Amino acid sequence: MVMKYKLLVLDVDGTLLNGAKEIGKRTLAALLKIQQMGVRIVLASGRPTYGLMPLAKSLELGNYGGFIISYNGCQIIDAKNGEVLFERRINPEMIPYLEKKARKNGFALFTYHDNTILTDSADNKHIRIEAKINNLHVISEEEFSIGIDFAPCKCMLVSDDEKALTDLEEHWKKRLNGVLDVFRSEPYFLEVVPCGIDKANTMGVLLEQLGLQRDEVMAIGDGVCDVNMIQQAGMGVAMGHAQDSVKACADFVTASNEEDGVAIAVEKMILEDVRINEISLDQLNEQARHALMGNLGIQYTYISEERVEATMPVDQRTRQPFGILHGGATLALAETVAGLGSMVLCQPDEVVVGMQVSGNHISSAHEGDTVRAVATIVHKGRSSHVWNVDVFTSTNKLVSSVRVVNSVTKRR
Repeated sequence: MVMKYKLLVLDVDGTLLNGAKEIGKRTLAALLKIQQMGVRIVLASGRPTYGLMPLAKSLELGNYGGFIISYNGCQIIDAKNGEVLFERRINPEMIPYLEKKARKNGFALFTYHDNTILTDSADNKHIRIEAKINNLHVISEEEFSIGIDFAPCKCMLVSDDEKALTDLEEHWKKRLNGVLDVFRSEPYFLEVVPCGIDKANTMGVLLEQLGLQRDEVMAIGDGVCDVNMIQQAGMGVAMGHAQDSVKACADFVTASNEEDGVAIAVEKMILEDVRINEISLDQLNEQARHALMGNLGIQYTYISEERVEATMPVDQRTRQPFGILHGGATLALAETVAGLGSMVLCQPDEVVVGMQVSGNHISSAHEGDTVRAVATIVHKGRSSHVWNVDVFTSTNKLVSSVRVVNSVTKRR
């Protein structure tokens, strides 16, 4: 199967996360589903790498070949192993100058290092919130330029005086042109990053490394910092709560982050164009190898709208202590084939949920054998599917006969 979009690039705060800084259940389900179909996900954020790792783990990016673009583009991280694929840092010789300007204007100053924030204003409320969001420790460095003995990815100036921050931003855009880039990410934050660094440019670096074209990329964001990324993607999506200037640059405007806008965009742009029975068996088996069926050694062998088949070995993963097939593993196999069968039958705007499974275990299968499950549809209703699943040994002896009921509901 050829996917139209092979990479989904997501801003984090205000896009992936709702106001409670959580990934909504509908959004999580949609993102896991497209990864199982072969779409890679990239988290692109101003957050430090350390602060993005828990989100990458929740989305299982490491299992599906995903990436992290952190510090607004200063790093690209392979989520599978944490390897740094790209990195740009600020010349440490610039730190005394940044500190001098911050002190002159009465601004707080901080940077990131591993799991810490180093700052000359440890009690600043905005810095404290930033540390809490990213689970970072705050280290006080009153002599900031002396304490920073490394090349930081970015530095942040902090003030509630928006006009003063704006004035310094405009001054630095001329004074530091070609040396450092500056931009406002929040009303109280002025960010300083290496020259030429932003999400869009770093996304371009990743596309080159992966051999992908911009038409194969979908990007979603809500802020002014996301505009270039949205424009560069083949499908640029703005969140429903974004400023009008951001929406004007997008190909599509979805709902807000409080309404699972990411899920709605993904369902419309990716899932509606793909049917599960268009995906190859090899791809289904590969993408499921980290899930329960992969851990039990289950492999799909046949898929149609009327029948689904799969095999499962009787080994140390699926046998009882006495060397015969475990009944619980048999039920898991039955639910696996019936679940896929219902996904083949349902519409893109529908969700399948297992409701009931009951089995009759007729005979045994012994360690070293491989059993085969054959699921056939018994009832296909608008709100439920009923499947009969027969499980056979390699010599075609019936081991179990299982009835599986799946509920079919519309996505909310």
